[in-house]
Amino acid sequence: MVTLDTRTLTVPVGIVRMLEVVLTCISFSLVASVGHIGSSYWAWCMFTWVFCCFVTLFILIMEFTTLHARVPISWDDFTTAFAMLSTLMVLAASIIYPTFFTCASCGKQIAATVTSCLAFILYTTEVGLTQAKPGEISGFLSTVPGLLKVLEAFVACIIFISLDHGLYSQFPGLQWCVAVYSLCFIFALIIILFTICRLLSLFPFPFDKVLTGYNVLAVLMYMTCVVIWPLYSFQNNHSRPSGCGRTCYWDNLVVVAFMTCFNLVVYIVDTVYSFKLVFFVTAA
Repeated sequence: MVTLDTRTLTVPVGIVRMLEVVLTCISFSLVASVGHIGSSYWAWCMFTWVFCCFVTLFILIMEFTTLHARVPISWDDFTTAFAMLSTLMVLAASIIYPTFFTCASCGKQIAATVTSCLAFILYTTEVGLTQAKPGEISGFLSTVPGLLKVLEAFVACIIFISLDHGLYSQFPGLQWCVAVYSLCFIFALIIILFTICRLLSLFPFPFDKVLTGYNVLAVLMYMTCVVIWPLYSFQNNHSRPSGCGRTCYWDNLVVVAFMTCFNLVVYIVDTVYSFKLVFFVTAA
């Protein structure tokens, strides 16, 4: 029997989620009314608003009907990971969409950007409301290392939508970089899914040590990409072509190079944090 819990809609997190649904719905409705644009960046923005809107609505319905208690997953980990992911996705959409698809006289596009920025603020608030506090017992994805895993996966997604197959398919070095992005993304996704589905016990070795070893390997691989990607992609292509439009391929190369460096920093922070938890906390 389904029990309705109205309290889930009146607590701060519930109110924030309802506003998120409204704002993301307005964003994708306004952009859809303008018309389709054949760009991976446009598709990313639309996917972001639609995905965040309906998954947030799903969470609201599940908690309002108390059906989330019957789901065989770690619900707190799922909602925390989704809030973090949505924050990053909406932030990216709020930057990408006005950069490439908005002009001074584009009323609907400007309105969609404003509602998207407001949605980003709300998702940031939700992360703050759901993140684990010191001394509080919670799931892995509610902790700093868990949130870093979500961030690493998100940055990889931004890299993927910026890749140009026609370019990296010509150079083995760039193919290595794409392989690194893919492998690290897959492993981060596996950790997130295993955590949500409560399958971490299936790891044949201690999870914290497996995570530390993976982080070290990811740092080493990303270090090679930080050198190799700009070396090959900007070869004989050191500056932005003068005749390039707003969605210039050269800009995509810069985005990939920057995000590669950014993800390297995230992996280094994750590795340092993992070492601290495994070797120093355990020893203490």
